[in-house]
Amino acid sequence: MSIIDKLFGDNDKPRDPPAKADGPMQKVLDELASLSGKPIETLSPEEARQQPTPTDAVKSLLRKDGKDPSDDMGVKTSDITIPGAAGPIQARIYKPHDHSEDKLHPVVVYFHGGGFVIADLDVYDGGPRGVSKMADVIVVSVHYRQAPEHHFPAAHDDALAAYRWVLENAQTFRGDPQKVAVMGESAGGNLAIGVSMMARDAGLPAPKHQVLVYPVAGVDMNNESYVENADAKPLNKPMMKWFVKHIFANEADAQDPRINIVEKANLSGLPSTTVICAEIDPLRTEGELLAEKLEQAGVDVRHKTFKGSTHEFFGMAAVVPDAAAAQTFAAHELKRAFGTAILPI
Repeated sequence: MSIIDKLFGDNDKPRDPPAKADGPMQKVLDELASLSGKPIETLSPEEARQQPTPTDAVKSLLRKDGKDPSDDMGVKTSDITIPGAAGPIQARIYKPHDHSEDKLHPVVVYFHGGGFVIADLDVYDGGPRGVSKMADVIVVSVHYRQAPEHHFPAAHDDALAAYRWVLENAQTFRGDPQKVAVMGESAGGNLAIGVSMMARDAGLPAPKHQVLVYPVAGVDMNNESYVENADAKPLNKPMMKWFVKHIFANEADAQDPRINIVEKANLSGLPSTTVICAEIDPLRTEGELLAEKLEQAGVDVRHKTFKGSTHEFFGMAAVVPDAAAAQTFAAHELKRAFGTAILPI
């Protein structure tokens, strides 16, 4: 039996009935199902990247409600190219329209999800856009090299390169290099905390804060939330096993501290942290465990698990109230860390 099979194999634990999505969340799931996507785990990476996404479902619902899915929410964007670890990578800068250009503003370096294999800046637009607006910050959303074309740790190397670039170039887009945080969803949450750990070990200035939204943080696919949500949508256990198959060139890399964070990583000396989890998500247990481990390491941690919500909910604020609440929570903690005005919460 391979290391991967031992780590990620099935078990025979009886499953409790899975939690049910609340009404708005279920509407998104139903709309996603109506788009007739194929199971990701049955596809090649190239095919998987062409499948309908939860973002497509949100846009479809908005159109059905007579709303404009291209509403910029008062946030302007500009697409740029920045240096990655092995060549140029794409990035998108989000700024509130009412930002004054005569002063510097806090910056959040944001990493999208997709299991290190799929998705891009467009699929993960709702999260950085909402945070830019609600926290009154500049967000730099960063793409990175993806597997299987580029195995681990290519994405992590790009993420650190992007963070370095922002520190060195923030003032060119009116960002404050003294007030830079990191943030990410899912695989991007893993990259965000990875940047914090790598910055600490490399002697770089630490992020002022990190927001980890249902982060990939462990390798135990037999934990409580994996058992409960083995067949969940839009993320389930077969999909996670599919991602793992494509990410690593060497099975032993699954035990790298940047992947198996909850068991292998040194979490001391990391910045204050916000951890956001979804109840109906295979990654819930490892996210909650990460919050505990960070607190045990002396890190200032705020954590919430949103009931009735699924993986990917964070960027759905236009149609899912819990997503708006999660973005408000993240914005509040960012503003607290940056020392700017505190939002009511």
